[in-house]
Amino acid sequence: MEDSPAADPLFGRMNAPTAAAVLRGICGDEIEFYLIITDGAVEDVRYYTDGCEHTRRCAQAVARAVKGRSVHEALGVNPREIIDGDPSLSQDGRHCAILAVSTLYRALADYLLMP
Repeated sequence: MEDSPAADPLFGRMNAPTAAAVLRGICGDEIEFYLIITDGAVEDVRYYTDGCEHTRRCAQAVARAVKGRSVHEALGVNPREIIDGDPSLSQDGRHCAILAVSTLYRALADYLLMP
């Protein structure tokens, strides 16, 4: 059984992140990512969505995949990895993996493009 958002320590918004991003998918769901990056590594990550279960599960999988990784390793996370990691993800929910990874990339770009 999947954890509820309230039980997931990576679920929620973050005050004063190093970098953040929010994207809305073609389905209308939004995902937010918040990153604390220290010495080039994702020290802490939070995600927030009020979207469907597929969106939540994909955002959670991305957050878990990048925590503790270097920024460059985090850029290697891709939708196929998320889809393959969740065999119960339906065909209709696969776009959520793309949304989650795209939001992560936007947050990483926010960090990489800082002056």
